[in-house]
Amino acid sequence: MQATDVKRTVQSAVDASRLSVGQRPRMLSDNGSAYVSRYLKEYLKGESIEHIRSAPFHPMTQGKIERYHRSMKNVLLLEHYYSPDELRQRLADWVAYYNHQRYHESLDNVRPADAYWGRQDQILADRQKTKQLTMVQRRKNHIFQRLQST
Repeated sequence: MQATDVKRTVQSAVDASRLSVGQRPRMLSDNGSAYVSRYLKEYLKGESIEHIRSAPFHPMTQGKIERYHRSMKNVLLLEHYYSPDELRQRLADWVAYYNHQRYHESLDNVRPADAYWGRQDQILADRQKTKQLTMVQRRKNHIFQRLQST
C-alpha cells in the first residue's frame, strides 16, 4: 500500500462520514512506509485530521482493528465468491451489519453507529429506565402472587 492509497481510503471515509472539519476524528496507524510519508502528512494536515502512530513493536495498540479484521475474516472465509463484485458486495453487507446491527460488548452493548453519532448515552439511559420499570413490575407481580397463594 502506498500513501496515495491511504489518502484515497481516508478521503472515502471522510466523505462517507459527512463530518465537518471541526469534527474530524484522529487516525491511528502503525509505522508502515505509507503512513510515515510526507505526502500523507501534508494531506492529513490539510484535512485537519490528527495522525497518531503506534509505538514500534507494540501490536496491542492496533488490537481493536486487528480484532475487527479477524471477525470479518471468520465470517467471509466461510463462503465461496465467484467474482470480485460478489466479494465486494458481501464485504459491504458485512460492514453494514457490523456497524448498524451488531451490538458490541466493548461499547456497553451499543452498536458502533450509535456510539459514533453520539446516541450511546441516551440508549444506556433508556435501558436503565426500562430495567427500573421492569424491576418495579416484577416486585408487584411477586407480591400479588404471594397474596394469591395465602
